Amino acid sequence: MSADPINASSSGSVIGDDVLYSIGGGNAVTMGSAGNMDSISVGGGWSSNLVCGNMNLSTTLENQLNGATSGFQNIMTSVVSNATGAVASLPALILQRSNPALYNLITNGILQARLDFDRSKGTCRAIANKMADVAGNQMGWGKLAEGQAMSETLATNSDAISAIEQVEKKGGNDGVTWIGGERAGGSGQKPIRIVSDVAKAGYNMLNKRSVNDSSSISRDSCNNGLICNVWSSPGEATTFANRVLGEQQQQTCDICSKTVTATGVGLTPLIQETYDTKLEVLQGLLTGSKPLTVENLQAASSNSLPVTRGVVSALKDERDQDVLARRLASEVALSDVLEKALALQRTMMAGSKEPNVASNDLAVQAVSQQSSALQQEIGNLKMELDMRQQLAQNSPMKIIERSRDRAESSRAVMQGDPEMDRLNKLQSPSKQRN
Repeated sequence: MSADPINASSSGSVIGDDVLYSIGGGNAVTMGSAGNMDSISVGGGWSSNLVCGNMNLSTTLENQLNGATSGFQNIMTSVVSNATGAVASLPALILQRSNPALYNLITNGILQARLDFDRSKGTCRAIANKMADVAGNQMGWGKLAEGQAMSETLATNSDAISAIEQVEKKGGNDGVTWIGGERAGGSGQKPIRIVSDVAKAGYNMLNKRSVNDSSSISRDSCNNGLICNVWSSPGEATTFANRVLGEQQQQTCDICSKTVTATGVGLTPLIQETYDTKLEVLQGLLTGSKPLTVENLQAASSNSLPVTRGVVSALKDERDQDVLARRLASEVALSDVLEKALALQRTMMAGSKEPNVASNDLAVQAVSQQSSALQQEIGNLKMELDMRQQLAQNSPMKIIERSRDRAESSRAVMQGDPEMDRLNKLQSPSKQRN
């Protein structure tokens, strides 16, 4: 259950209304709860075999000769029906001897059909390339898988036609080379999870470990490291990344769901969850239900905003304790989450430098988009914090200051003398008697 936000009406006896507005009003930033977002998948998506792998030359020839499609029919309309019967009953050599003219016609028809087939397939590939530019990542990953399959096939097979046929049969089932040099996204392979995989690789790279290491790092082994001090394992880092940024999953195999995405909830719900935890600990320290130990003070603090014994002692004597305690917990929660967000930004940046990611423009672009979204989230929180501080110190603060000035002025008493020059007259009695 989420803790209630700052409420001035329930703060008790307030010694100075300016306290609430001098600290920037209520909570540091907007807070609220949110669950994990559902994943949205695209089933078949765009085919990963250049969209042209199913074009069949034999079918094209038959349709050309039988007049089902234009081409040969337009050239030899008057003899197509006769050619169909001859082809069905005579081998090519016998046909050449028995009817050379018909044989030449059929040969020309086959040549015309082949030209039409090559032209159609070339057009199809051109359309596929255009679709890759428009469809973006989903089409691009499939083309990348086919490009790698072509490179590997030509390394062992110098027959161009045979190599093309093999690649078109494979499609994207062999996947692509991913982090650590492993294959991913293909048939029987793990999916390409851009946010999770890059965050994991970045975590391990910053801790000088293998990019696919999943083990935890103890506090002693961490040695006050930048990232392992925030998350003790790659799993914790990826969980935070997925909660904030969501996930973008890609696969290239024929029968796979090509794209699966999950939307992140951003930083605001995490601030609310951290606020609930920090406030509970802080209230325990103030009421005495929790002892003032180093562990409890750390639990109420963040790395960049510690809560010391002096702060707790001062809050215990504060008549406006509720407002100030909630505001302090709000700022500590904001500080704690922003620390993790900045650590995630460094982690994603490091992960994008992994060779297999850095050499993949699709992956680099996807990571850049995620980093930009995270930076915008951080910027929005800073803007909101500054805006609340300025607004709270604008009209409300001015109203309180003017009220205080009027109160101070009303207490002043002018000590004027009711008689003019009375003191001087008292000092000169002889002149008055005369």
